[in-house]
Amino acid sequence: MLDFFLSGLPDALNGWQVVLLVVTAAFTSYLTASVGVGGGVFLLAVLSLTMPVAAIIPVHGLVQFGSNANRALMLWRHISWRCVLFFMPGALLGAALAALFLVQLPLPVLQLAIASFILYLVWGPKLPRLMLGDWGTLVAGGLTTFLSHFVGATGPLVAAFIKQKHADDRQTSVATFAATMVLQHGPKAVVYGAAGFVFREWLLLVLLMIAAGALGTKLGLLQLARLTDRRFTLLFNTVLTLLCLRLLWQATNGLL
Repeated sequence: MLDFFLSGLPDALNGWQVVLLVVTAAFTSYLTASVGVGGGVFLLAVLSLTMPVAAIIPVHGLVQFGSNANRALMLWRHISWRCVLFFMPGALLGAALAALFLVQLPLPVLQLAIASFILYLVWGPKLPRLMLGDWGTLVAGGLTTFLSHFVGATGPLVAAFIKQKHADDRQTSVATFAATMVLQHGPKAVVYGAAGFVFREWLLLVLLMIAAGALGTKLGLLQLARLTDRRFTLLFNTVLTLLCLRLLWQATNGLL
């Protein structure tokens, strides 16, 4: 039975790497559910240390799809459905454009742009009402979904945008962020499948990581319920700033 189970795991990984990825999926889901952001980038960093380059973004997309779907289901009463409604067509358009331009864009330039905009969203003045309105949400959905196919984790950018729209309600911020990320990660399977990526080899690992993520999400939401909105905002902004510094460091190394 054990041999049959192990045969379903990718040949490119050993047993300890599989355990590391499953545990990481649980921890990163806990992090995002409790603080509101950070899990996707952390998971992407661990995947980049253990997996073949060609599998990183497709597998990351599937795991994040499952993790965010779990979180959205657990918090469905708090989701801003109007925000999701306008984010959806933008996400679909962004995925369609990515399928047409699935090429390697200058990563350091993208990292610099994303980090700079996140820092503005976190520490700069509030975006104009027009940009935070329905059509601004549609544009944000398209742009971030397009970029996610090349950068992998644009979650912090989406999270910062959603947080500005729902600054006074941590539950709505986390729930709506989860729902929008489901829309963003879902099309990746179609895009990379059409490009020739074989998901079957990685499916069992993905399912194990999603199951572990569900446990992490449940524990993280218990922690979220104990936080005040003020403390949540402080933790949210701190984690986002650290992620931006990491992006800026990576971009600088890539340009030098």
